[in-house]
Amino acid sequence: MSSERIATEPVVSGDEAAPEPTRGRRLSGRWVALIAGVIALDIFALVLFPPFPRGGQPGDPCAFPACFIESSLEFPAPHPVITLTDAPAPGKDQLVTFYPAISNTILTMWIVMALLLGGAFLMTRAMKLVPGRGQNLFEFVYEALGDFGVGIAGPKARPYVPVFIAFFLLVLFDNWIGLVPPVGRVPQLRAPSSDVNITIGMALISFTFFHVEGFRRLGVRGYLGKFFPFGEFRKGIGAGIIGLFVGLIELMLEFVKPVTLSMRLFGNIYGGEVALGVMTSLTIAFIPVALIGLEVMLNAIQALIFSVLTLIFITLAIEGHHDEEEHAPAEAAGHAEHAPAAAVAA
Repeated sequence: MSSERIATEPVVSGDEAAPEPTRGRRLSGRWVALIAGVIALDIFALVLFPPFPRGGQPGDPCAFPACFIESSLEFPAPHPVITLTDAPAPGKDQLVTFYPAISNTILTMWIVMALLLGGAFLMTRAMKLVPGRGQNLFEFVYEALGDFGVGIAGPKARPYVPVFIAFFLLVLFDNWIGLVPPVGRVPQLRAPSSDVNITIGMALISFTFFHVEGFRRLGVRGYLGKFFPFGEFRKGIGAGIIGLFVGLIELMLEFVKPVTLSMRLFGNIYGGEVALGVMTSLTIAFIPVALIGLEVMLNAIQALIFSVLTLIFITLAIEGHHDEEEHAPAEAAGHAEHAPAAAVAA
């Protein structure tokens, strides 16, 4: 039997095992070629389009390194592409602005939304039982992100998985589009997440959504009771005062949520743009390429943080105090059931 088993086992020759290392060398060669291409493009752009002083004209002398750095940085205020008023534009050093105009960040965000909606439509326009490549990719992304969100926020978050996925993809590509060469190099295009006005707008949408869901699921009395628990006075004056104090703190924290959502996203994306611009101006080597790879990862993490926090805030908003009170007796009953068994074992 041993001879038969040896005879039936497939024999792998050296020629058949060779493709594995060859494939690895080919993949590493592609990465080296990609890095070399980025460096060559960087050098070509420096020679063909040399930096010039801010406010000057192309061809004006630019001192290294101060002028190189200043010419590659953008002010926080967005550039208005189409103005809707005759009033003068706000100063470039202003962080939060209110100016009726279509800015370069809004225009870029519309482009991102059109690309996402168009891509989703093309991948799902002909749904089949046996999916093709586009439908398979769409289903894989949806199921992976959906399982991830439910695994973090719990089963109650399942109805809000589409909101979580939509926020994640929108913020992700809003961040990533800033790494595409035309974006940030022409006045009409700029990464939406690098504008604090855009991030505040997205945070306010998230803030409004989870509060509306809280009122819808718990009712006006049930939802406001989370912040003004006057029913705690039935347990005593001390319990009522403590409950009301904790509720007021939770109410104040609700208004901090949009600030943290917006400022965290803006600070990381704008800070990454500044770091990338400075390093690209000072060094034309592997450092900018490595920073681009790091920014790709950090931008994805920031998109995940924004969407996960939104999902968690939604689940917290739709959970009333009675849910916590129901969990406590259930856990106590579980401990009581295990107690006799432990006593018998002892």
